[in-house]
Amino acid sequence: MKRERSGHTLQATALVNEAYLRLIEVQQVRWQNRAHFFAMAARTMRRILVDFARARRNEKRGGGARQVSLHEAMLVSGLAGQDLVALDDALLALEAVHPRKSHVVELRFFGGLSLEEAAEALHVSVDTVKRDWRFAKLWLLRELQQ
Repeated sequence: MKRERSGHTLQATALVNEAYLRLIEVQQVRWQNRAHFFAMAARTMRRILVDFARARRNEKRGGGARQVSLHEAMLVSGLAGQDLVALDDALLALEAVHPRKSHVVELRFFGGLSLEEAAEALHVSVDTVKRDWRFAKLWLLRELQQ
């Protein structure tokens, strides 16, 4: 959320609240440990942010259209939302080829976990997470530039 523009409609507290509400609804999950919880929270926040970005993109295509001034339209330009949807699509492609590397991105980018926390969540070494993170960033950059 810190990468979003100021005045973003979905605030960090709203994101955490929505993630919490979704996580407490899941009755059958047996939380293994703290790392498992953070992994699930990161995945839930990713889904919320991507769903939000897709909804905003759909609104721009005419759904629920309302008139706004040119000045207002410039202020709420949605490139960040489009970027988030493109990132999610690229992450899905990465997950098909390299699932663990995709999970590293999810934990680091959406969950805000450190290298050490991500390593604990994935039950691998910190060096492995560093390699996966480096590889995934380059792979995603290539995908997003196409």
